[in-house]
Amino acid sequence: MSAPFEERSGVVPCGTPWGRWYQTLEEVFIEVRVPPGTRAKDVRCSLQSRHIALAVKGQEVLQGKLFDSTITDEGTWTLEDRKLIRIILMKTNRDAGNCWTSLLENEYAADPWVQDQMQRKLTLERFQRENPGFDFSGAEISGNYTKGGPDFSSLEK
Repeated sequence: MSAPFEERSGVVPCGTPWGRWYQTLEEVFIEVRVPPGTRAKDVRCSLQSRHIALAVKGQEVLQGKLFDSTITDEGTWTLEDRKLIRIILMKTNRDAGNCWTSLLENEYAADPWVQDQMQRKLTLERFQRENPGFDFSGAEISGNYTKGGPDFSSLEK
């Protein structure tokens, strides 16, 4: 079995003071650097459909209303090597036109260049799903790719 599209094509991260976040068609990934030696019992993480709250050792790290809705029951967090918290959120709206421009409604926005790269990647990921026999991981895209690019689904095959 081949690697998922995002692993072959790389990620387009948006840096933040606490780490970074990035997205695929289906998921939003959040990576938070924490002090080395952090234990799971030091972490308080609440994942709701439109809200996230993360505190480490009683200090709020991340809290607010998410840019868009997620599936609450499918959100997870893990503590890796006692120095990184990885949060995975499952998007409710999973089409290429749903490119989050920021992690929270008014915070951690991707700069215009990063936003453009994120949208390009999601559009290529959509093309990969629609054409499973082709490898788009090294492809470049130009032209109309905003909102997920052109819709070719009505064309005859």
